[in-house]
Amino acid sequence: MVVLTLSAVQNSSSTFTGRYATPASAAALLCGVALLVPRVPWPVAPALGTAAAGWWGWPLLPLLLLALFDLSARRRAWLAAGCAVLALAANIVTRPASSLWTPQPYGSSLFLIMVVVVGLWIGKRRQLVADLNLEVDHLRLERQLREQAARAAERAHIAAEMHDVLAHRLSLIALHSGALAARSASLPDSITSRLTVLRTTSTEALADLRDVLGALRDPDADRSHAPVLRDVGEVIEQARTGGQQIQACVRGVPDQVPAAHQLAVYRLVQEALTNARKHAHGAPVDVHIDYLPPDASVLVTNQAGRAGIPAVSSGFGLVGLRERVTALGGTLQVGPAGQGTWRLSASLPQHHDSEHEDTP
Repeated sequence: MVVLTLSAVQNSSSTFTGRYATPASAAALLCGVALLVPRVPWPVAPALGTAAAGWWGWPLLPLLLLALFDLSARRRAWLAAGCAVLALAANIVTRPASSLWTPQPYGSSLFLIMVVVVGLWIGKRRQLVADLNLEVDHLRLERQLREQAARAAERAHIAAEMHDVLAHRLSLIALHSGALAARSASLPDSITSRLTVLRTTSTEALADLRDVLGALRDPDADRSHAPVLRDVGEVIEQARTGGQQIQACVRGVPDQVPAAHQLAVYRLVQEALTNARKHAHGAPVDVHIDYLPPDASVLVTNQAGRAGIPAVSSGFGLVGLRERVTALGGTLQVGPAGQGTWRLSASLPQHHDSEHEDTP
């Protein structure tokens, strides 16, 4: 832009002689400054460029072209076209020696049209890039929100499951302690009082559990498919019935791990088999479940296969699984394992804090 300004000043001083040289050069310099200074209001530069080119002619044409390009790039094409027509019309009226219509009558017009078209194209491209960047930002934000929603839903699911499991066990404690208290006539007073405290405490704990975790249960959720502690084998058999080739290996028994770990194992196997059915339909699947201390683990691998029938899903099942495994202090790894194999591997540490507590 500085080069164009200096070129316009030089052309004006060399084209015009005598008393017109200084005004023409000053006009070129003024137009260049208006284009260079960003704080100048946008209508000033096009107005000065149009007036100067309309009065002095082609020596100031580069600055007019630059002003028209800026207008077109800012998506003000009609204003740019108006300035071009006004400058050409002014040259017809004033008839300067360096008219825009000489030496070729339509040469300057073609330059003006070309600059407006190029400016429009660049302006459209800038707008397209800005729109695409905005769309990418929106998609990124939407994905983050959906991941947060998936994590929150998984936490609520965990709370609902633990409510069911703990409520059942606390109910059994209250039931058996109440039955023993009913036969307290033949028991020492110290044992009777302890049974009463045990029953009262378990009943209060059950009520507190229902208040805290029960509030997190989704009232509209379908409870018919809520996992229970025996469902891992059933979900494997259901997948086999559906046509999946599954080789299962289980070490230990589920009762060797806490209820939360059993439910996590169920969800891990269920999600892994679902993904294998969707993305590698017909491929054999190997399922290894280890309940033995110190860590419960799940390893599911499958070979590549043809894509199955698309299922309706949120696409964030693994996000929820990762949230569940992380909440238990475990690790989850999902991804290719080489030679066309896909692997889901999870490790769930078993904490035995009770072993370090002093016995009464």
